[in-house]
Amino acid sequence: MLRRDVTLLSACAIAAPWALAQTAAGMKVGRFTSEKRAYNTHSYWIEGPSGLVLIDTQFLPSDASKFVDLAERSTGKKAVLAVVLHPNPDKFNGTATLQARGIKVVTSQQVLGLIPAVHQIRLGWFYEDYKPDYPLAAPKPESFGSQTTTLSAGGVQVKLHVLGGAGCSGAHVVAQVEDAIFVGDLLASKGHAWMELALFDDWLKRLDELQAIAPQRIYTGRGDAPTGPALIETQRNYLQTVRRIVLAEQPSGELGYFKKRSLKNKITSAFPDYAWDDFVWEALPDIWRKLGKPQ
Repeated sequence: MLRRDVTLLSACAIAAPWALAQTAAGMKVGRFTSEKRAYNTHSYWIEGPSGLVLIDTQFLPSDASKFVDLAERSTGKKAVLAVVLHPNPDKFNGTATLQARGIKVVTSQQVLGLIPAVHQIRLGWFYEDYKPDYPLAAPKPESFGSQTTTLSAGGVQVKLHVLGGAGCSGAHVVAQVEDAIFVGDLLASKGHAWMELALFDDWLKRLDELQAIAPQRIYTGRGDAPTGPALIETQRNYLQTVRRIVLAEQPSGELGYFKKRSLKNKITSAFPDYAWDDFVWEALPDIWRKLGKPQ
């Protein structure tokens, strides 16, 4: 159930279903956060003079509806545009729900091209646990193209940066409004990262691209938000530390249970105040396998 109060976006707001803040520059940003069952996923709205721009569409279609209801009720304005930042279900699953309400949902050509394959895999993972509140058909946002572009909707100018390749997902868009960026799961704020792809070098290059944008505020897919630009270096240290811990064990062959448990303990001990340690457990076999290949 949604809380009815409004709190500032702050470190204590991680579990709050929603929060609202006005930045010093005047940009109004609201946030909806799903329950833990749907991974405490953040989706944001940016309020313009005549409408709302939404960032990401939620993991469950029911939460996508709650997200839009809350945004429109809180502002008295209609959502007109939504952006999918990368091809993960917590970013794209609510696409059809938003489209049915007349909201244009867009992403890059690169992200769009990966959604069907990712959806098919995740459908096998999640459908039985979440049905009927999980999309059977692959979501189909519209493509804004393959290059960085600026769109205007609801009186909001949003620059959509198409990053140069994979990171935590196979492709990434970063949305920029004023000096703020919305990054999805490329940066994890006080939480373990989703490292299934184990593309450490690629991910570190994406962090270089974020630094080149020179943001002052960063809105993440879960955890504390907004944060400052220091989070980019924090993420860099996290990825390098995880890779170093795993490489120290000279990965080869299959990762056994006891080695997996030991590695998880070493990683979580290195970041004792981080949430979502299950993400480490799930990703470790892929990390072990990929780091064990000749580089």
